[in-house]
Amino acid sequence: MTPVGLLFKVNSEGLFTSPVNASPVDYAKIYPDPESEKAIMGSVVYCIHHKEGCQWSDELRKLKAHLNTCKHDAVLCAAQCGAMIPRVLMQDHLRYTCPRRRANCEHCGKEFSGSALEEHQGNCGHEPVYCENKCGAKVQRRHTQQHVQQHCSKRLVPCRHCGQRYTQDTVSAHGAMCSRAPVPCPQRCSAAPARDELDAHLRDHCAAGTVLCAYRDAGCRFKGTRPALERHAEESAQTHLSLVCALAARQARQLDALRGAVARLGASSSGALVWRVADWAARMADARAKDGVELVSPTFYTSQYGYKLQASLFLNGNGAGESTHMSVYIKILPGEYDALLRWPFAHTVSFTLFDQSSSPDRACNIVESFVPDPTWKNFQRPSKEPDALGFGFPRFVSHEMLKKRNFVKDDVMFLRVKVDPSKIVAV
Repeated sequence: MTPVGLLFKVNSEGLFTSPVNASPVDYAKIYPDPESEKAIMGSVVYCIHHKEGCQWSDELRKLKAHLNTCKHDAVLCAAQCGAMIPRVLMQDHLRYTCPRRRANCEHCGKEFSGSALEEHQGNCGHEPVYCENKCGAKVQRRHTQQHVQQHCSKRLVPCRHCGQRYTQDTVSAHGAMCSRAPVPCPQRCSAAPARDELDAHLRDHCAAGTVLCAYRDAGCRFKGTRPALERHAEESAQTHLSLVCALAARQARQLDALRGAVARLGASSSGALVWRVADWAARMADARAKDGVELVSPTFYTSQYGYKLQASLFLNGNGAGESTHMSVYIKILPGEYDALLRWPFAHTVSFTLFDQSSSPDRACNIVESFVPDPTWKNFQRPSKEPDALGFGFPRFVSHEMLKKRNFVKDDVMFLRVKVDPSKIVAV
């Protein structure tokens, strides 16, 4: 017989219910004919839990008896928690979800009611949890603080040498590089200086290392241990003094050579010198007050590798021009290339005193020149000590003439000394 479709639903007690409000309906009132009732009760229906998976189907009159055993039908919880639970889920409910169930914690073994167990879970001290420092270890919850403080590989610990804090698993690697960690002396002395003090130890304190004498730059060749160095210093004071004196003499010669090199760099090598004589009034007063006051010019050269020259002035005169004229001379100084030059000196030399008139067309310079006499000793190759006077003009310009023109202006005088380049005879 094929199950029939009904306008009314059947509840768990086998009663018809209204499709509108699910209230029970007395089918005897709907079908007063006993034959109709018999026909309905004999109709084949499905279990009301058909959608939940129950495969039962039979006459309607047998539905109530079936529901008393249907595993999908809900009944009161056996533990009397008040919940309606399908028979098929009752065991799981009683074991896992019933608030009145009794169960043991899987970590500590204590027995709890269902609701108390749920509160207990997540707080049980025996439950293994991962370390909060993410070291990867799992420890019981009650031991986490002890683990973090004493055993965790990610806990911070201070380096025993420098005091800086590192994780436990990296502090050993740091110790191999720590600047304050003691290291053995490579000279195998008994000391163990900190790594950053090793160089100072080897340089200043190591008793086993070889050290040089403090006077090594002066020429002392002693080399030995520090105790031996102390004895050497006490016994060699006189020797060291001699070495220092010799060193000072060498350095003095080097300084002279450097001064000469600096002077050559700043000296003119064009064969001409324009000499600016400043503080003329004060210098003239000094020359009149003292005998033989001589002013010397910067040195200059006839060419890059030529003769070395220097001019000199006697503002109050010299020789025949004393007290009445200004005297001017040229000196030949010992030069660096004298061995390559021809002697005697044969350049034409001229002196020009510039008139500093505000109108160049009205300027009247004073010019004197001479051609060297090859027989004069002044023009021979100079010795280390050049001639004190040189050669020139004792009566170059009178004091009266100096007052008439603008040879001195703003307390400054300009004198040019020039060597004729056409007379260069250097080899």
